[in-house]
Amino acid sequence: MTYKEFCRQLGKAGLNIREFAELVKMNQKSVTNCAKRGEIPSHLAVISTLLGEMGERKIDFRAVLAGIEITPKKPRGGAALGRFGGSKQTDLDLESKLVETVNTTN
Repeated sequence: MTYKEFCRQLGKAGLNIREFAELVKMNQKSVTNCAKRGEIPSHLAVISTLLGEMGERKIDFRAVLAGIEITPKKPRGGAALGRFGGSKQTDLDLESKLVETVNTTN
């Protein structure tokens, strides 16, 4: 599905991108990033098409979605405090290794 068609389906449901992202517990930027590619992932295409149809038929999809426990997606590449770009590797505990080495040589 194209991003343009995705937006059309959301419009049929009376939603904008921000409202859609909140409904499905996604980051709004993750959804709008699809505009750069021009294509929407198939799972979002299915959801938007169903919401569009439900909206046209005056079915309250918000109540339906409220009954589903949706776990918010975790952001990818979350940065660790004080580190640009996150923490891809585990930290080495060099301080305790140094103390251990000093203690065994004395």
